[in-house]
Amino acid sequence: MKNSIKCSKCGSAEIIRVPGEVGGHGTGNNIKVGWTIFHAVEVTRYVCGSCGFTEEWIDSAGDIAKVREKFAPDAA
Repeated sequence: MKNSIKCSKCGSAEIIRVPGEVGGHGTGNNIKVGWTIFHAVEVTRYVCGSCGFTEEWIDSAGDIAKVREKFAPDAA
């Protein structure tokens, strides 16, 4: 959905982008890669406005590297 701007389930072009965020006490849509909320990677949601199907994406290549380093050190 992020790349095609089309729902992969129903084919609708009504895609809603919900930006990731990091709030107090770790709230928001994020992945914590360090000890504090200042070390969190934001995860953007893409929602189909027709059927409700969702996908989540990390938009920054640098943030993908942080997640890889934290959770898959052998894959780096």
